[in-house]
Amino acid sequence: MSTRIAGEAVAPKVLVVGDDLTGSNATGARFARVGLRTIAVNGLDRVSCALDADVVVLNVSTRHRPPAEARAIVADAVKAVPGPALLAKRVDTTLRGNVGAEVDAVLELVAPGTRALVVPAFPDAGRTTVGGLHLVDGVPLAETSAARDPLTPVESSRVATVLRRGTPRSITEIPLDVIESGVAAVATRLADSPAELVICDATTNRHLGIVADAAARVTAGHGTRWISVDSGPFAVRLATALGLGAGERPDPPVLAVVGSITETTRDQVVESEQVLGARFVEVALDGLDPRAIADRVAGTLGDSVAVVGIRTSPPDPGQRVDATLAARIPGVLAEAAALLLAEHRFGGLYATGGDIAEAVTAALASDGFAIDTEVLPLAVAGRLVGGPHDGLPFATKGGLIGDRTAAVACLEHLTGVIARRERGMPQ
Repeated sequence: MSTRIAGEAVAPKVLVVGDDLTGSNATGARFARVGLRTIAVNGLDRVSCALDADVVVLNVSTRHRPPAEARAIVADAVKAVPGPALLAKRVDTTLRGNVGAEVDAVLELVAPGTRALVVPAFPDAGRTTVGGLHLVDGVPLAETSAARDPLTPVESSRVATVLRRGTPRSITEIPLDVIESGVAAVATRLADSPAELVICDATTNRHLGIVADAAARVTAGHGTRWISVDSGPFAVRLATALGLGAGERPDPPVLAVVGSITETTRDQVVESEQVLGARFVEVALDGLDPRAIADRVAGTLGDSVAVVGIRTSPPDPGQRVDATLAARIPGVLAEAAALLLAEHRFGGLYATGGDIAEAVTAALASDGFAIDTEVLPLAVAGRLVGGPHDGLPFATKGGLIGDRTAAVACLEHLTGVIARRERGMPQ
């Protein structure tokens, strides 16, 4: 977190300027979840109490103001918190308000050459951007209730058109097929375009991560500075990609133990690999050797990895799993997990499948599980009780529970708990 040197506060890592109180606070919660000390204030007159935070979230309530007035207020907000490494202009998930004018006001004040990454997608809330059009649950924005807002109706689904109402600056779009091509393709497009505002398609959290990593690559290679224009989730990913996370020393990773072989679980593992960069060792049913499994997982550990784990290989279509082998899976994976936790530093443990969770807690000589919260229906998180790993953050869910994002939700919960613990922050 920020510290004071010779009586002066170090500049916050991130400044978020929001146009609405609830949205600003929700964005702040996302930064706090990844272990950054975050203070949200309502109004310019309260900024001074937040300047020793890692992240200052400043709500200026400009959504329903006239454009010229909103522009002036946002400019004052940027001036009130000098020197953040990243400036994020938080906008409404349905692009209501003075989006273009407020982004223009920010660009007017930041260093020459700074560019705006406009990524309004919020996949978890059903907001996506495809072909430059913003959608709400798959419906074009101009056909939703946002178009009928009595104070700030949104008349176009095209993000560029919404922006153009408030800024004359150059605008380009990066379509979904480029985003899907990966970080290198997006980085090339970002580096090659001179546009001051870059609108990026996105339909999943993985896409947000690709854009963030690509922007960080362009920063490293070309010195480009960015401001984030989004509704919350992208700014956190961009800050992380730029190295503005909770500290210089990486947090200990989560150990994930996945024994379920259902299609649902397979999709969840793939999503965690794509969104979180999780590294899994796949274990075949004829390779159930706890020591060998533990050694393979240990080999995946690295400075930047947040999740490592074990997953069992699903059977080929139509293949029947030998019942004797299947019965051995929980005990073998639990023993491998016990070896890993005894020999390496992990910050949390995730287990999917009831038999896996039971076997793991037994192998760790734990007396039980103190439940803190339900991350999603039938997926709970808390801490191990008793044994050598007493207090270790733990999350578990059934193998058939949740959609493809369910494991990511559990793992992100754990990484947030770990980050806060590492910094002595309230759980």
